[in-house]
Amino acid sequence: MTRFLALRRSFARPQLSGRNRGSASTCRPRCSSTFGPSNLAELLPKSPLPSSSPKSPLDGETLTINGYVRTVRKQKRIAFAAIGDGSTLQTVQAVLDPSLAEGLSTGVAVTVTGKWTPSPGQGQSHELQVNNVRILGDNDAATYPIQKKYQTAEFLRTLPHLRSRLPFNSLILRLRSLVTAEVTKYFAKHDFVQCHPPIITSSDCEGAGEVFTVAPGAPAVPDKQLSNQAKQHEDQFFGSPKYLTVSSQLHLEALAQSVNKVWALSPTFRAEKSDTARHLSEFYMLEAELAFVNNVNVVMDVVEDMLRSVASELQTSSVGRELLEARARDQEEERTPVSHTVLAQRWQGLVAGPWPRITYKAAVQHLKDAVAQGKVGFEYAPGHEDGLQTEHERYLADSMGRGGPVFITDYPRLIKPFYMAPSTDAAAEEEGASTVACFDLLVPEICELVGGSMREHRLPELVKSMHDHGLEHVADKTTDASDGSLQWYVDLRRYGSVPHGGFGLGFDRLLCYLSGVSNIRDVVSFPRWHKRCDC
Repeated sequence: MTRFLALRRSFARPQLSGRNRGSASTCRPRCSSTFGPSNLAELLPKSPLPSSSPKSPLDGETLTINGYVRTVRKQKRIAFAAIGDGSTLQTVQAVLDPSLAEGLSTGVAVTVTGKWTPSPGQGQSHELQVNNVRILGDNDAATYPIQKKYQTAEFLRTLPHLRSRLPFNSLILRLRSLVTAEVTKYFAKHDFVQCHPPIITSSDCEGAGEVFTVAPGAPAVPDKQLSNQAKQHEDQFFGSPKYLTVSSQLHLEALAQSVNKVWALSPTFRAEKSDTARHLSEFYMLEAELAFVNNVNVVMDVVEDMLRSVASELQTSSVGRELLEARARDQEEERTPVSHTVLAQRWQGLVAGPWPRITYKAAVQHLKDAVAQGKVGFEYAPGHEDGLQTEHERYLADSMGRGGPVFITDYPRLIKPFYMAPSTDAAAEEEGASTVACFDLLVPEICELVGGSMREHRLPELVKSMHDHGLEHVADKTTDASDGSLQWYVDLRRYGSVPHGGFGLGFDRLLCYLSGVSNIRDVVSFPRWHKRCDC
């Protein structure tokens, strides 16, 4: 009788023979699902193989598995095929007659049936003695660009529609799913309400001007037949310019004043022409806002506790184990700058705490002292009003963060956005200058991972800050909100405003940090950056 991964038919056809019904009912509950067959991760051992193959409750059973051929070796009297399905880095070794291996090559989609038996060979505890092969999807081995040999990340970026089939890339997909599930669980546990803020907006909340403008597609009639008025109407679908969002913060602030604590994980767009390993034109931001909060330390506490929860889950998960195994193999082959040891230390650094919290003034002085003592040289000299460059952030994470996360707080008002509230009296007095109650969370290699602040909730102070930042045109109460005015944002302070704060976390950067992947383009399935938007 066929069991385990072939159980879909037992649910699709309820009027089965008694024998088939019996085989389905005797299978362990975790082996089947009304949504289809289980995957190879359920079948294969979840820990490194012992010196002797463990007994399996499925020994001697006839199983049917679905997957893709990773490799195939054909000998005169026997053939071996490694079958994977993306649910685990491991593969099932299929042992079959050479006649059954005809048409098999890397990338072919198959359903194979055979007896599950202990393996006499090394590298796997069990193997499938195959008696039937069904090719579901042929693959042209001569033109298939994904090969068994090592292929560079740069080359694979030209194949975004295919590269996720590689075992490590499918592992990154599972990491993204795990982290998404964990933050969702964390916020639900702490009574945050998940929201879906808009993608199309009327304004640039950061004020940097690096926005994508939204416009309708080309008209159906020839352009020369359109009047100038019609052309203008086509260009202004919403009646005035609209943009793809650069942040959901402002909308989340509005929603937080109805349910107190909100969060969102949504796409964000920046029309930056940066060509770095840390920037994309489309990326995901995890953002949260908390009402009735009076101190930025509370916001930092949430960030620290949430990331600690994510790292703790990763440490005990199969995804985490496979990431460490993959990094160990890559290190042996000298393919990764981040070893499995360093990766495990990163996770432990997130779990351990508390994380240092250093004022911006102290951080800049630390950089200056390091230069004066000859410990480091920077391309850009650190200065109080110049902001921190990537090289500065990297040094601070390594030195002040002791190789782990470090919060930098209380930046000068002049280099931060208009919506940030001033620092507390104690912090402002320590800084000796006009600073805001904000923070950046720095981590090794990735540098800035999270940014947050208290939001200015007082009406006069917010309007003044907007004018000081050159936003008179969007703060003007005579301007209609549909014309890009932020008057609606000012209204939040006019009608029942409360102290509140929030943060934004670069979700894809977090995945880079957790996985040891050095380029953000390799943790996003279909990355978009300047002059590149494939698929």
